[in-house]
Amino acid sequence: MVGPRHPKDLAEDFSKDLVNDLPKDVARPSGSQTSTSQTSTSRTWGTTRRTAVGLILGAPLLGACAGSFSGPFNSQAGPSGPAAEPVAVGTGQVKIGLILPLSASGNAGVAAQSMKNAAEMALAEFQNPNIQLLIKDDGGSPQGAQQGTQQALDEGAEMILGPLFALSVPATAQLTRAKGVSVIAFSTDSSVAGRGVYLLSFLPESDVNRIVEYAASSGKRSFAACLPDNAYGNVVEGAFKQAVTRRGGRVVALEKYGTDRTTAVRNVAQSLNQADALFLADDGDSVVTVADALTAAGANLKNIQLLGTGLWDNPRVSASPALQGGLYAAPDPAGFRSFSGRYRAKFASEPVRTATLAYDAVALVAALARTQGPQRFAAEVLTNPSGFAGIDGLFRFRADGTNERGLAVMRVASAGSVPVAGSPKSFGA
Repeated sequence: MVGPRHPKDLAEDFSKDLVNDLPKDVARPSGSQTSTSQTSTSRTWGTTRRTAVGLILGAPLLGACAGSFSGPFNSQAGPSGPAAEPVAVGTGQVKIGLILPLSASGNAGVAAQSMKNAAEMALAEFQNPNIQLLIKDDGGSPQGAQQGTQQALDEGAEMILGPLFALSVPATAQLTRAKGVSVIAFSTDSSVAGRGVYLLSFLPESDVNRIVEYAASSGKRSFAACLPDNAYGNVVEGAFKQAVTRRGGRVVALEKYGTDRTTAVRNVAQSLNQADALFLADDGDSVVTVADALTAAGANLKNIQLLGTGLWDNPRVSASPALQGGLYAAPDPAGFRSFSGRYRAKFASEPVRTATLAYDAVALVAALARTQGPQRFAAEVLTNPSGFAGIDGLFRFRADGTNERGLAVMRVASAGSVPVAGSPKSFGA
């Protein structure tokens, strides 16, 4: 499920060399060609190319959200079981640490196992990768992350993938920065990103920017918002205000609610005659409750464009009469469907939605190891402004460690959401 900017573009052969490494059912890199008449060159960098270099990663662009954005694993896990034994997967010369809470309790442990499976699947589908994954179990704690990271670094890891929890990322970064090793973590908390620590996750800021940009491009200028009074709501609020201002719009009302939504809902309902778009950002169950409460308070939601985030990708939202026709930003469903089919065939189970993050991370480092020589994980490579194409579509890392994703705009319908604006094929400058 979840921004912009940087120097140096990969030349055409960077993606061209990788086209034949992808599974046959996987979409080809953006702008890539397969003709044998093309001349191979020794260039690795270009200076003018601005089209997206979808290097590698995995499957028909973009994945459905299937509720995945509603439960980001950003906090410490509960008591864990016995630590999983360290595992090395692959025989390549480039060693990569993968830090996951494999022994953590509950959903975190389930997600970690699914992400581990996806990482191994990426290695299997990328032909002859020069990668060895050093898989470490952090148990869902900062102490475990620090221990696993140290072990991976001692064993020669050139890059660390993970951890999953926001609280564990700084523990890993403290060690990797001292060694000049970059991290691609999976937390959705942008506050833990920074120098040498990149987040490959669904950041809510990307959802907000995309949906506000789309609404503004269709003529919406006056926005109201009703948001949860929690950490997610705070992040979304800041991104929403910035996005509206950037597009020359105005926020005519913004209310936040806790357990009691009465006052916030009443105030928003009374202000809707001044707005032409209403932004609701919460999980599927809560956003339905808020929409129903607004209707009960006298708001006519049929006369205003409803806007949301990837949290709306939820069966309850599709079934809600009040939310029909609402628009939200999320990855297009095609990529995740293809990935899920291959995952089921290999592991006889369903992947968690965050499994694609591990797949794309491993595919990315395998591609960079093949094409970029000694500078394969340097900041100027990782922050290539053209970005990369993965299972969940285009993404690129910012210098501050956050990411930008190319998202589709989906329309809520009773039979299931449908794309009304596709994901971009390239990033702007």
